[in-house]
Amino acid sequence: QVQLEESGGGLVQAGGSLRLSCAASGRTFSSYNMGWFRQAPGKEREFVARITVSGLTTSYADSVKGRFTISRDNAKNTVYLQMNSLKAEDTAVYYCAAGPYSIVALRYDFWGQGTQVTVSS
Repeated sequence: QVQLEESGGGLVQAGGSLRLSCAASGRTFSSYNMGWFRQAPGKEREFVARITVSGLTTSYADSVKGRFTISRDNAKNTVYLQMNSLKAEDTAVYYCAAGPYSIVALRYDFWGQGTQVTVSS
């Protein structure tokens, strides 16, 4: 069992940066691949980024590639999402998830409650 809690969201101007954190409880965090997803109003939840257990392999949605960076610190049971050059279309609730190394949300086993990111243009 893994419990996840996101933080770091907020209101930022277009072109700005935010760093999201996802703190995990439980001893098995380092056994899980991690993902970040987002959901805008009226839209389906979409994949943003994922990272393997070791942190050595990552992948990104095309819409965020080159702007967002996912990382993890297994000693701190935390996964991060550094978001640079933010755009209005990045506005959404951002969720972290633990599970298989997948871009499909339904395949993940555990979810956080989400953190709101709002980018003003």
